[in-house]
Order: sequence, then C-alpha cells, then structure tokens
Amino acid sequence: MDKYPIPIICPYCNGKVIYTSNATIYGREYGNGRCYRCMKCDAYVGVHNRTNIPLGRLANRELRELKKECHALFDPVWKQNKNIKREHAYGRLANVLNIPINECHFGWFDKEMLLKAKEILTKPDWYKGVSWRRR
Repeated sequence: MDKYPIPIICPYCNGKVIYTSNATIYGREYGNGRCYRCMKCDAYVGVHNRTNIPLGRLANRELRELKKECHALFDPVWKQNKNIKREHAYGRLANVLNIPINECHFGWFDKEMLLKAKEILTKPDWYKGVSWRRR
C-alpha cells in the first residue's frame, strides 16, 4: 500500500488536524470509523482499514465534490467493462495524465489535477488505445 503523509496542519485554514472518530462528521461511525479532521474547518480524510494511513490528502467540500465527480466518470469504465480491470483503468489514466501509476489516486490529487482528470474523463473513449503499462 502506498502511503500518503499524515496531515498535521490543515492546508486550507492552518488549523490543527486530529485523528478521530468519523462519527464527528457523519453522526455515526462508518467503515473503520476513523479519520483525520481539521478542528477549524470542514476538511477531513478517511483512513485505510486497520491503519492510521490516510486515504489521500485532507479535502474540503470543493475537493470532495471534485473527487466524487471524477469517480462517477471513471468507475463505470472498469465496473461495466469486463475487459478492463480497475488497476488497468488507473494505469491508463496515469499514462494520459503523464504521472506515475502509483500516484494515480483521486484521493491524492489536488484541485488542479482533479480538474485535469475530469476534463480527460469527460471524453467518452478516453481509455481506448491507451496502454495501462508505464511507457
């Protein structure tokens, strides 16, 4: 599992980030029940199961919405296509974005990269004719 750095200071408001129950966000615990959350604003990120490793970067509402939009465009490519495995779809996207495959995670992307990915993903056949292996 690739690791994203544990957040300590919020990049949006410079507030203190704490490791806490995600019930503070959702009203009850979901998944593994843990997250990193800014004490001053609405930024947070979940963690991988049975670890304290963040799923990606701390995200405010705008970034969370962009990630959802990208997943809504991306996920059908591998979920509805028996010929494309999930990791191959990520490999293809990484090659189109010209980034290392191990850094191709929507949770790791900043706003600029999410907007770039969204622009690519809105093209219906963005993945066709693209290798999933690193060039």
